[in-house]
Amino acid sequence: MIRVEGLDAGYGKLQVLFDINFVAKPGEITAVLGPNGSGKSTLLKAIFGIAKVYRGSIYIHGEDITKLPTHERARRGVAYVSQVRNIFASLTVLENLRMAAYQLSQAEFEKRLDEVLHIVPLREMLRRPANELSGGWRQLVAIGMALVRRATVFMLDEPTAQLAPKMAEEVMAVVKKLKDAGYTVVLVEQNVRKALEVADQVYLLVSGRVHWRGTPEELLKEKELGRIYLGLAAQ
Repeated sequence: MIRVEGLDAGYGKLQVLFDINFVAKPGEITAVLGPNGSGKSTLLKAIFGIAKVYRGSIYIHGEDITKLPTHERARRGVAYVSQVRNIFASLTVLENLRMAAYQLSQAEFEKRLDEVLHIVPLREMLRRPANELSGGWRQLVAIGMALVRRATVFMLDEPTAQLAPKMAEEVMAVVKKLKDAGYTVVLVEQNVRKALEVADQVYLLVSGRVHWRGTPEELLKEKELGRIYLGLAAQ
């Protein structure tokens, strides 16, 4: 589980997030929504140790990781899947997955790979060079790499951005499989309606602050919030 308390964060002297309190639970998809520049990606980067934390605390599975470097957070099961540059383009899909499992023996990797391929549909793509893949398939490879190294917390930063509708559906299907397998999923997504279809909880960020939180059903009833901040037309 992720728990964030009183978080102020940003980059250098530029503060982006203000007094953020946030919880994401195992077996749930927590969507982080808001207008451009509201601090959604910065929240993920602060949890992963990329953005600078000025104040507050970050807990993973009850452990305070606020001062840990990024690689130590990764060792504790935290995965941050960015929108771009998230795989090794010069390697095949299989080599990418093997790189993520460099600490495993070949036998252990093969066992883990079989488990991963039940969640991420990459079995027919293993020999393909990664530089030949579309953006959507690269996203799935990145998720597969995190699964190989036994991540338990998946923070996905706009995974369907600029994808064709069919590929976006493929990616979202994998996101739902992560939830069903009991993983903690935090989803920053530009397709608000698609995010609301899969999410269990929603946080609305506005100008670096939590403006609202609740369920997708509750948010859809907040017509003015949806119209002003998320571009949802009243129905």
